[in-house]
Amino acid sequence: MANSLQEQLMKAGLADQKKARRAKQQKRQEANQAKRGEIELEDPAERARRQREEKAEADRQREAARKAEREKKEIAAQIKQMIEQSRLDRQHGDVAYQFVQDKKIKKAWVTAKQQAQLERGQIAIVALGDGYELVPTVVAEKIRQREESAVLLLNERGNNAVDEDDPYKDFPIPDDLMW
Repeated sequence: MANSLQEQLMKAGLADQKKARRAKQQKRQEANQAKRGEIELEDPAERARRQREEKAEADRQREAARKAEREKKEIAAQIKQMIEQSRLDRQHGDVAYQFVQDKKIKKAWVTAKQQAQLERGQIAIVALGDGYELVPTVVAEKIRQREESAVLLLNERGNNAVDEDDPYKDFPIPDDLMW
């Protein structure tokens, strides 16, 4: 049993000459770097403790990312459920109501009653997947609390106040104007 561990591994067939030479060379390089002060030899217990801390920190970050993703999915599911339960029927819409979504003008076909309700702020337009739906203002406010970008149009009630500095205050907007 006077053989070194390296020789015993080679006899058992678990290592070969190439690996043995590479290991010796690596050990010599580390010793030379330590002599020159390029690296500090650290205690194996200290290295193990540091590695455990790094692994624990990485695990915490991964868990935080999973939790954030899970919460995001839960909010999306809540929003979808609220919209599907309270959406208004726009099947017989004959009036084109235009609104802005992602810097593009979109058109929703609504009834004349729904158009008046949209203008007065009684109902709102919210995003559902690639489309959009009409929901009551109360539901739109709850959706806005969860995700601001899901509410595409929500007119404020009673914002008919005229600004004194407005140069066009003497020119009211006609009721039949469609943009």
